[in-house]
Amino acid sequence: MRILTLVLLLVCSPLHAGETWRVVGDEQFAPYSFVTMEDDTPHGVDVELIRAIMQAGAIDYQLRLYPWERVKRMLDRSEVDMAFQFAGTPERMAQYELVGPLRTGSTVFMTTNKIALQDWTSLDDFAPFVIGQVRGYAYQSDFDKADLARDTSAQNPRQLVSMLLAGRIDIIVGDRTQLLYFAQEQRAQHNVRILPRPLVQMPRYVAFAKGDKVRAERFAEALERVRASGELDRILQQWEQ
Repeated sequence: MRILTLVLLLVCSPLHAGETWRVVGDEQFAPYSFVTMEDDTPHGVDVELIRAIMQAGAIDYQLRLYPWERVKRMLDRSEVDMAFQFAGTPERMAQYELVGPLRTGSTVFMTTNKIALQDWTSLDDFAPFVIGQVRGYAYQSDFDKADLARDTSAQNPRQLVSMLLAGRIDIIVGDRTQLLYFAQEQRAQHNVRILPRPLVQMPRYVAFAKGDKVRAERFAEALERVRASGELDRILQQWEQ
């Protein structure tokens, strides 16, 4: 009877011991996740957060970074088990099992001194301008649905900043830390400015396929252990220095 019970537990368990999770993230989301020209090793603050959480949960995993559109397709097709960094919008929450947030970032508008707009009070203020955004990114529900002139040809935030500096678009939207990072990378931080009012303080989550509650709960438990230990804040502070 004891042997039969053990066999049933092994067969019915959705996660067997020794399972390796396939984890993917955005390869062009510096400083949060990126690869260098020298190799394809994942780097970045979110990569370190994921590693710390997986270690705390004793979860075996393989982590790779890909273009964002591919990341979403891989998760949607169940080619991977977990993906990051998803914006915490109602649409994303309905589409996936979101766990987190890992951190919160300020989503802002960046422009150049050639554009007269100094700040905004409603999305209608952007009507005269072309706003650049990365194809496939979710920013904030009202903004995503607003009837605005948009350029979605950028494949990643680095390209988006380059398009702004080249004068191809008037305003771009994205994570404050990230947009400034890419402006500094191109030594153009003095040629851009951030509008004072942010679009939203956006929490960032990891995502599992809808219904994959076992993995989601296991990751959530490990995340809370890392958060309670103070390790989560220590990693974030190291990257802010």
